[in-house]
Amino acid sequence: MTFDAILTAVVVTGVIAALTSRRMGADIIFLCAIAVLLVADVLTPSEAVAGFANPAVISVGLLYIVAQGLKETGGMTTITRRWLGRPRTMLAAQGRLLLPVAAMSAFVNNTPVVAMFLPVLSGWAKRNRLNPSRLFMPLSFAAMLGGTCTLIGTSTNLVVNELIESHAGPGGIRPFGMFTLAWAGVPVLVAGMIYMVVAGRRLLPTHATPLETVGDPREYLVWMRIRAGSPVVGRTIEDAGLRHLSGLYLMQIERGQERLLAVGPTQVLHADDRLCFVGVIESVIELQQMQGLEPDTDQITKLHPPRQDRRLIEAVISPSSSLVGKTVRASEFRTRYSAVIIAVHRSGGRVQGKIGDIVLRPGDTLLLEAQPGFARQHRDSASFYLVSELPGTPTPRWSLAWVAVGLLAGLVLVVTMGWLSIMTASLCAAMLMVLTRCCTGTQAREAIDWQVLIVIGTAFGLARAMDKTGLADTLAAAVLGWTTAYGSWAMLAGVYLITAVFTSLMTNNAAAALVFPIAFQTAATHGLDFTPFAVCIAVGASTAFATPIGYQTNMMVMGPGGYSWGDFLRFGTPLLVLSGIVCVTAAATLY
Repeated sequence: MTFDAILTAVVVTGVIAALTSRRMGADIIFLCAIAVLLVADVLTPSEAVAGFANPAVISVGLLYIVAQGLKETGGMTTITRRWLGRPRTMLAAQGRLLLPVAAMSAFVNNTPVVAMFLPVLSGWAKRNRLNPSRLFMPLSFAAMLGGTCTLIGTSTNLVVNELIESHAGPGGIRPFGMFTLAWAGVPVLVAGMIYMVVAGRRLLPTHATPLETVGDPREYLVWMRIRAGSPVVGRTIEDAGLRHLSGLYLMQIERGQERLLAVGPTQVLHADDRLCFVGVIESVIELQQMQGLEPDTDQITKLHPPRQDRRLIEAVISPSSSLVGKTVRASEFRTRYSAVIIAVHRSGGRVQGKIGDIVLRPGDTLLLEAQPGFARQHRDSASFYLVSELPGTPTPRWSLAWVAVGLLAGLVLVVTMGWLSIMTASLCAAMLMVLTRCCTGTQAREAIDWQVLIVIGTAFGLARAMDKTGLADTLAAAVLGWTTAYGSWAMLAGVYLITAVFTSLMTNNAAAALVFPIAFQTAATHGLDFTPFAVCIAVGASTAFATPIGYQTNMMVMGPGGYSWGDFLRFGTPLLVLSGIVCVTAAATLY
């Protein structure tokens, strides 16, 4: 090998080792690798940054905005509410969860899908008294499997397709169509879902939820009003999903002059009912986001901006605050701070009575609805000890939920019919999400995961170095050489195995970009159709089930599920092997 090839091999090895150690972010690691190759003159500046002009990278970023629009409008909840329902057993819950997650992940980048499902799944598990640790890992795996079924299901598929187009020549390598991958992806998905439902009972861990591990959680007393025209009007407490709320319970209902105590699950809800809830902050946040409920205070309607643009804030009153000794009503809190007090927590207990009549004291923790920027503006205020913004907005833009769903459907339609390229269609859908106010411009910018985009863009540069220096040819001969004696099936299995191993140690997009030139050279040397190899790369890069670091969705669910590396190894390794067998068989026989 030449010096440039040796240096590139050292850099690639260093990237894998650094990614495995998890001491630095993947984006920093890849940027350092590109810097070394630039200084050594292995890559020219234009070659190093060419990946950032790649349509696949831009498409991935735009799809994050589409997913944000679905999240902010409650479109995801609208789609999944009926599918998820109220399962009575863990087996039924897993069965109800896997299908909608996989279906959504086939058409929306799977990382944002998991991000949208995390709060939905958490609340759903609480209401149905299910252990989330037996649901979060199947959530991640179902999203990964669903992403293998279509071109836009995961950023890896777009990366592989773009690499195919960049290598297209007289040989006529065929780029992926919208459903090219489905011939292998769907069988892998079906096999994976069966495995998770059957094996989940024995192999999935059962950990205590974060809420269960809190020794003395902070409780609030919150009054909510049922808005006229609310979807819960005329439904029972059970049917409305207000009966089994983990960390939250319905203490009483006030209906006009009537007070209903110890309400049962069959109690029918009416418009303008005042519901009194007691619960911890995580459950109160979930309650604030339920469709048809709003805080029971006249001040909430006078506050600007609208509820969907506000933020939930916790603030602790300081002894020097002018609020001390005044009732909430007399303090004119809304006028002074452009915020509304929803609930008050005091000295380890909840404060009884109507919000307006509560006399504020030093150390009281206030739960507020406030305009964006409240936490930043009052963080150093003498009136408050601590000011922190809570995740999520008080309520989604429910009126625009079907607009967001329609934009997603339109995106899928135009890409499937070939009317627009994936980048053009994603751009149109993302901009329409902003123009129709499904999400704001600020929310759209914050939705983009820049670390993922940097990794994808720099991975193209690293793959270019492997191809340019001949390192890919050398690796193809060394790594896959032994498989040639056993035919095309063995070569496909080798490509799948290498991709899956690389993905388990680094990131899916990086693994696909690194393996692609190796597989391309192997297929070209033996005069084989490259499409089955490309399919094995795309699917193999989305099956990092055995480690939490190989796929971003695994990292996202690791904390909420309380998982360890051993949990992923025990439950994910058999699924990885099963997926490989099904994928290689489908690739060899159906393409």
